[in-house]
Order: sequence, then structure tokens, then C-alpha cells
Amino acid sequence: MAISVEKVFEEISNITHQLDFEIIPIENAQNRVSASALYATSELPRFNNSAMDGYAIIHENKDEELEVIDTIFAGDDNTNLIKTNTCIKIMTGARVPENATAIIPKEDTEKLNDNKIKIIKNVKEFQHIRFIGEDIKKNELLLNKGDLVNFSKVTLLASQGISHIKVYKKPKIVVFASGEELKLHYEKAQAHQIYNSNTPTFISRAQELGCEVTFIGQAKDTIESIKELIQNSLNADLIITSGGVSVGDADFTKAAFNELDFKTIFDGIIIKPGKPTVFGKIGKTFILNLPGNPLASALIFEMFGKNIVQKLQGSNEIFHNFIETKLSNDLFNKKGRITIIPGNFDGAKFEVAQKRSPGMVSVLSSCNSMIILDENVEKLQKDALVKILPIDWKFFTEKKKDFLTYE
Repeated sequence: MAISVEKVFEEISNITHQLDFEIIPIENAQNRVSASALYATSELPRFNNSAMDGYAIIHENKDEELEVIDTIFAGDDNTNLIKTNTCIKIMTGARVPENATAIIPKEDTEKLNDNKIKIIKNVKEFQHIRFIGEDIKKNELLLNKGDLVNFSKVTLLASQGISHIKVYKKPKIVVFASGEELKLHYEKAQAHQIYNSNTPTFISRAQELGCEVTFIGQAKDTIESIKELIQNSLNADLIITSGGVSVGDADFTKAAFNELDFKTIFDGIIIKPGKPTVFGKIGKTFILNLPGNPLASALIFEMFGKNIVQKLQGSNEIFHNFIETKLSNDLFNKKGRITIIPGNFDGAKFEVAQKRSPGMVSVLSSCNSMIILDENVEKLQKDALVKILPIDWKFFTEKKKDFLTYE
């Protein structure tokens, strides 16, 4: 029996799965998920240092002529102190003398002779001094378990001298095709046959999402042929396939699953397009069987498959985030089920795709996002507020949000 969208996300959030890890250099960790929490091992800055090229002074001497008694460069281990009515020339990043209470930029001074200056601008106490720990405190949380590593996280880790990080291994995903009416894109299709666009879609999308993906071929229209491919894939974290889950006489996929002790998590979703979607498990391997119609299968994967991948990656962020914007034109909808509407967000407004029949292939090539209509929505007027979910960029959150658009 088909279940609600709300129930589907509840089932996905309840997935339990053994997550294996590996240790890799931080330079190779982009778009990987941290398998442990990491904390700062030292303060940043590690010492009080100058934010400017200039002169270190004692603030109380700011109105006096100051004698330049020393120079400190970045990296110097100089422990000299400032004396009354003197200053020390200092470079950006250099450790400031312990008794310095301001840094005067070079351009805010007047040179009186070779070793004397006068300050010609107002001076604030402690200006241009970067204090120890003002950026990062020792033992401060840098990266939580389940956080995605990106370039800015790599920056944090490098600043602490952390060279390697424990991350979850990439999910292993197997994709196979079924249906003798389909031909793969590298085969010759007869006049009564069509090319299989679903399988390359799943392969490339799963790769984009950071998974290890294997294609194992196309099954014949027999239960035994499909079973052979399934049995060959049970070392994967997730099997993705499409079609063969409706009520037609030639739909063998579901029967093949059932002969292999398939445990159903849900069988059908109360949504359009994409109601005949099946999700379950054989042993430790999850299986997502998507609709055969190309647009329907792609949209269902964007709606639910990405969340499953996030979960299998060990990410904390498994719920859809959204951006609020306005509709560019009136939108009419047949109410009764939650509906996925693809379209394009240009940074200001969301324009609904004019073509969106479930069997179409070309639609998503010109779309970058979608909106999800509540089951009671019949019409949304131009400039109505809508919540868009991205398609071609990741936008997830730890906190569950209501991304349905209401009338």
C-alpha cells in the first residue's frame, strides 16, 4: 500500500546502516563526510600578532615623539619590550611585544629622522593587534561527526596541523537495467525499441553525489535474469533500478525481489509523478526501484533518492532545505496528491517547466530546481511565494523543514 510523503521521510530517517571509514589526507577529503569530531589543538592566532605593517607602541605614549629601537619580522622569536617613548617597527603577522597596546600603520606616522617618528592620526587602544585565540580557541569544535568536508573545513584542519582525517567510505551503488524493449545508448535500437535513458541518469547522478557506482548490465524479461543481477549486487550499499514494479504482466522485477527475501520498507508513494516507487532491503543492501517513466524516476530520485544517499554517506544533513521565492507566472494543478513541479530558479523567481509529462526525457536538462505542491493546491497566482528545492546543487539541513508550498 502506498504511503504518504511524510511517512517516506520518516522511514529514510530511521535507516540504520553500518558505516565503514577510512583515513585520508585532508587535501583529498573534499565532499567526504567526517567520521569523527575534531577539536582545535591550539589557539589561533597562536600568539598576539600585528595585523598591519607599522609600529608597536604603548598607547599612553601616542602623543610623543617615539624612538624606533628595534624591528620585528614575521617568524622572528623576538622577546624585546617597548620602553617609555619608544616604539618597535613591526611587520604583518609578527609577534607583538608583550607590553604593546597598539599598532600604528606606517602610513599614519611621520618620519622625523632615521630613528624617530610621530603619530599623525588618532589611535585606539589595542588597534590592529590580533590576539591569541580570537579566531579559534583551544579545544573548540572544528568539525562534527557527520559534517561534510569542503575547502573551508580543510582550511580549519590545516591551521591546526591536522594532516589526515577519518571519513566515511563512499557508498557503493549498483545500477542495472531491465526491460527488453529498451536498448542501452551504445547499442543499435530498432524502430520498435527505445533507448534506456534512466540507467545513465542514475549512474551519473550518483557519481555527482559522491558515490562509487557500478553498472552491471541489463536483465532480460525473466525473473531468473533479474535475480542473477540482484544476487551479483548484494555487496553494495544500494541497488538502483527502474521499471517492473507496476501491475503489468511483464513486470518481473518485483517478483524477482520477492523470491530473494526482499523486506519492503514502502511500496508506493502518495505523490505524482512517481507513485510506483518501491524501497526495501535484501540482507544489508538497500534497493530503490524507481518508476520506468524517465521524468518521474528522475524527480523521485531528487525527492527521495538523494536523501537516502545522504544517509548512506553518514551525513547529519538528510532533510531538504529550500529557498523561498516567487512564481513568475500563474500555476494550475490538479489537486488530490502532493505534486512535484520542475522548473528553473533564476535567482529572483521560479519559472515552471512548460513540459512535464512523466514520460518525457528533456525536461530536467533545462531545470535546476523544483517545488512540491501540497495535495490541496489547485492554483497559485503569479508572485505567490513558493519554496524551491534545488536539483543540480546540494542544499540539505540537519533540521527537518516543511518544504510544501500551500495555496
